[in-house]
Amino acid sequence: MKLESQNSQTIAALIEDIALWIRHQATMAGARGVVFGMSGGLDSSVAALLCRKALGDAVRGLILPCHSDPQDEAHALLLADEIDINTVTINLSPVFDLLVSILPSGDLLSVANLKPRLRMIVLYYYANELGYLVVGSGNKSELMTGYFTKYGDGGADLLPLGGLLKTEVRKLARALGIPREIIEKPPSAGLWEGQTDEGELGISYEELDAALVALQGSQAVSTSDEVTERVRHMVSRTHHKRSPIPVYEP
Repeated sequence: MKLESQNSQTIAALIEDIALWIRHQATMAGARGVVFGMSGGLDSSVAALLCRKALGDAVRGLILPCHSDPQDEAHALLLADEIDINTVTINLSPVFDLLVSILPSGDLLSVANLKPRLRMIVLYYYANELGYLVVGSGNKSELMTGYFTKYGDGGADLLPLGGLLKTEVRKLARALGIPREIIEKPPSAGLWEGQTDEGELGISYEELDAALVALQGSQAVSTSDEVTERVRHMVSRTHHKRSPIPVYEP
């Protein structure tokens, strides 16, 4: 079920469908609940609210700043307070600094990718302790273009937003009543100061999603050949990030 129509009944049905799916996945895995990171961003906020709706109190939100913008933690706490989610805050900055200090010098991206991988270590620690599953917040736009850190934010047990484009997640956020300041701030993975998703991608999410729809051939959309070809290349070169680990069979 997608958001081709912005009809409120369609969106309400999608919300119920995703919540039911989360509940089913937890039950099938014999999990007591789910744990997820709360970054204060759009996707993680939507995922958190859907998990809360699906599983009630059997959820745990982890706020894991790592040289992060203080506004991100404030937004995470704002949402947690609004929907009454039990949270734990752990500052990973000292661990990150120590790791960087003992590693050889690396480029900006190599160093920045340590942050989501450290966060996933902590998420799985809590998941193991609680008998929970780890919920990721990756959306279809990011998954298809490989815009995630392998074994970082891409390492999760469930991806409830993985079938929705970023522009669709934004519509869902409005329907769910996510605070306006979270919806309207520029999307960012918080990898370094001033980093934004669209700046790193070099394309807006509206353009990206239009190109992805065009490549799927699911409907007629208006997008330039140059943008579509660029997105096609992004999808192709990141195929390995979406595939199972190759296993040699003798």
